[in-house]
Amino acid sequence: MSLDRTIRWRGLDPQTLEHCHVISTERDTRIRGAIVTPDYGLFYRIKLDDTERVRTVRLERTDGAVLELFSDGLGNWSDDRAEPLAGLQGCMDVDIWPTPLTNSLPLWRCSWERGQPQRFAMAWIDADEMTVHRQEQLYTQLDPTHFRFQSADFERVLEVDADRLVVTYPGLFERAS
Repeated sequence: MSLDRTIRWRGLDPQTLEHCHVISTERDTRIRGAIVTPDYGLFYRIKLDDTERVRTVRLERTDGAVLELFSDGLGNWSDDRAEPLAGLQGCMDVDIWPTPLTNSLPLWRCSWERGQPQRFAMAWIDADEMTVHRQEQLYTQLDPTHFRFQSADFERVLEVDADRLVVTYPGLFERAS
């Protein structure tokens, strides 16, 4: 994947504003984003390797809270003290609340066949609480610009652009520019 784009989203519930930049080369992908929420500001960085596997994630809130995670790209995770995070064993991607950017990670990494669901174990990060836990998610490509996203009892059909970046996430996010 080759990409050099700036994207902005408006969060609908709660109301947020996000500015994100993605730079992808044959060597790696680097993502930087800033989100303003009603309760805090959040800066996040994600680095993917040349196979689009998450290697590092760092979140820093304006109140000083920091969460940093490292992956070997094979589903083994550790924290900023190099302590293994056994509960995340097998997770290949991260999903950060509150950004739709991380929905693109499994879309970029995998080959897709219309109508064929794919299951993912995600390291789900709640920036409100600065916690992380495992979450099972299911994505199904409906057509070139729509994917069904399912997790537990939650389901939405995401609209994406040609770069598989979210355009509309019904009820939660929409592209601002």
